[in-house]
Amino acid sequence: MDRNQAIGLLLSGLLLIIYFQFFAPEPVPPAAKEQTTEQSVSSPAQAQTALDNSGSSSEDDSLQLERNRQQYGVFAPAASGKAQEVTVESDDLILTLNTKGGAVARVELKNYNDGEGQQLVLLDDESSNFSLLANTQRGELDLYNLFYQAENTSFSVSEGDTTEVVLSARLDGGSEIRQVYSVPGNGYKVGYRLELRNASGALSSSNIQFLWSNQLRPLEQNMEESRRRSALNYYTADGSFEQLSSLMGDDAEEETIEEPLKWVAMKQRFFSTAIIADESFAQANLKVDSPAEENTTLVKSMSMAVGMNIEDLNNGVLSYSYYLGPNDQQVMTKVAPDFEENIDFGWPVVKWISKYPISYMFHWLEQFISNYGVIIIILVLVIKTLLFPLSYKSYISMAKIKVLKPELDEIKEKYGDDMTKAQQEQMQLYQKVGVNPLSGCVPVLLQMPILLAMFNYFPNAIELRQEPFLWADDLSTYDSILDLPFTIPFYGDHVSLFVLLMTASTILYTWSNNQASTVQGPMKNMQYFLPLIFMFVLNSFPAALSFYYFVSNIVTFGQQAIIRKFVDDDKIRKILEENKKRNKNKKKSKFQQRLEEAMKASEETRKPNNRGGNKNNRGGK
Repeated sequence: MDRNQAIGLLLSGLLLIIYFQFFAPEPVPPAAKEQTTEQSVSSPAQAQTALDNSGSSSEDDSLQLERNRQQYGVFAPAASGKAQEVTVESDDLILTLNTKGGAVARVELKNYNDGEGQQLVLLDDESSNFSLLANTQRGELDLYNLFYQAENTSFSVSEGDTTEVVLSARLDGGSEIRQVYSVPGNGYKVGYRLELRNASGALSSSNIQFLWSNQLRPLEQNMEESRRRSALNYYTADGSFEQLSSLMGDDAEEETIEEPLKWVAMKQRFFSTAIIADESFAQANLKVDSPAEENTTLVKSMSMAVGMNIEDLNNGVLSYSYYLGPNDQQVMTKVAPDFEENIDFGWPVVKWISKYPISYMFHWLEQFISNYGVIIIILVLVIKTLLFPLSYKSYISMAKIKVLKPELDEIKEKYGDDMTKAQQEQMQLYQKVGVNPLSGCVPVLLQMPILLAMFNYFPNAIELRQEPFLWADDLSTYDSILDLPFTIPFYGDHVSLFVLLMTASTILYTWSNNQASTVQGPMKNMQYFLPLIFMFVLNSFPAALSFYYFVSNIVTFGQQAIIRKFVDDDKIRKILEENKKRNKNKKKSKFQQRLEEAMKASEETRKPNNRGGNKNNRGGK
């Protein structure tokens, strides 16, 4: 080795030492090596997904776009992308959207809790599913399967304002599709617009189908009551309200509506989700199904397929609204025409009473009193005061008949088994003394619609939901003081104290009435069975209802005790005797004549049958 070679080797060694000392890369940790290995052996599907989401390879992105273009046409750029959640919070709700599809992914109601005390989730992407199907040049496309982009992922709406959340997607040829949600600062009606810009002819002329399936989760403690009061409701453009509600264990109920619709609502006992047309929907197919009784995780399954007019979208905008909130009459009245019909107020006459005077009185008292048990007591006092003239008239009528009891007994004894003659004599006696035997029943019948109105109002009053009073934790459900280890048929597996108090007070009220009644024999004892029947019927009904009936019975009993103190039977008898003298020669009224003729005709009809029966009997002997 000459001197030049030696110098070259020395310099090479020196350079290697300097390189490894100052410029060599850090050794890779074992964990990093494993991670790199996992990524390298990932499946083709995972690699494609990572590629779609990261957008790291422009060449592969171009290939994917070409494949999408063959399948989706002008919608190809929106066929792949990255999913993100967009949250909008107002005073009343938290609305979550997903850029994958742009549909509603979750709705939370801020002012309500579920049966377990957690913030109420009205729907989420596990229980609810949306589709918006449209025909394109490449076939049917679900517009809720495209990927959209949002300017922000979090929005806050202040009271009195409305925030628009825009989810947009660029299409081929400079076109754009946008979903716009209009969320108010307070309230539960969310506006929706679907806009197609610079894309004339992208969709065919057939209708767009909006699909919504919803698995109603339990929001209340009483599953039986929740199922009984859940239904799929719709309202036609000509003002007709209709309902689908399959019973437990029955087959699914399904209906196709060919006429224009204004709104369709999936209604639970206290909450509803609905779609509302700006003008009208073309038609709809609706379906509701109840699960097996032992299923405790599902109230009902509901679905709708609503036909929308494609011409609106081809003109640029397809718009409608969602309702995602409580069954509150004061709120629903402002949502859409007759939207408060989702609250079951009962039959026509009963509905008018519960929907207007009772509801208005209840909400007026609510402004000043926060305790709903006290509101119910005041409600009873107001109603009983207004009905006091009818109660007084009914008691006076019964007192008059009670005074006539000796004369009525004489008539029964005189005519024995001749019921027709006995009834004729009783009617003549009533006419002479000026007593109408039906006058005691009329005031009671006039009060019945109010009792029935309460029967419908309290089970549907969301104001009572989760409101405690005395030992009742929730006035909207039964007040159980004892859970039974078994189920009693037609009664249940618990004991409601308010129902027991109502039953006892009804028996007391019945006993009080019998003191002024002439009813004798089995009919008098039968009156005590009615309270026992209601004890079974109302045991699982809301505590507010049985508490109202209990307080109503106590007040009625007190009113009758007061009336009894001021009513003198001797004075009543004196008045009846004077009427008897005054009407001694009075002719029978036309009504009485017709009644007697009808009674005679009935008696004549029975006589031939009796004679025929006797002849047959003799012939048999």
